[in-house]
Amino acid sequence: MRILAVSDVPSDRYYEYYKSGKLDEFDLILSCGDLRPEYLEFLVTMAKCPLIYVHGNHDDSYGRDPQGCICADDTIVEYEGVRILGLGGSNYYRDGKYMYTEKQMERRIKRLWLTIKRHGGFDILLTHAAARGVNDFDTIPHRGFECFNTLIQKYEPQYFIHGHIHRNYGVSIPQKEVRGNTTVVNAFEYCVIDLD
Repeated sequence: MRILAVSDVPSDRYYEYYKSGKLDEFDLILSCGDLRPEYLEFLVTMAKCPLIYVHGNHDDSYGRDPQGCICADDTIVEYEGVRILGLGGSNYYRDGKYMYTEKQMERRIKRLWLTIKRHGGFDILLTHAAARGVNDFDTIPHRGFECFNTLIQKYEPQYFIHGHIHRNYGVSIPQKEVRGNTTVVNAFEYCVIDLD
């Protein structure tokens, strides 16, 4: 399965300079948040596959959710046998609909234990924020969640895909790296993933 993961800023490749058929190679599109509804609607309209998303910390400013797309926040969405657990939002640094303290994010995860059990785990953890110590920063707005590390260690998904950490913040921010049995993907702008 070939996946297009997107986050934070629209890619000119798949929007401004889009050519017909450019999205045909993808079986699924995953959005990690902070993308305008119009952009996600464009992608899902032009592609021949579904688009699954979580909210980013700025998504409350857009006023609406994208039409024709599937929200994975606080649930598992299964597509062609691939189980995607969604946890949108970022660390709390101002009032906002998609801002969470570490304790609040822990509670969100605890409420999902039965859903995770029923699905026998999950293959992809789809978030907006990074995990603590994995592509994050010490500043509160870009600090990752420690509870994501616990979740990854316990269930060992094949992929942990996040956004929020713009790769142009620093040259040392990797797009992909492996932690244990999980490949971590920073989907800033876009990343192509081949899922076995």
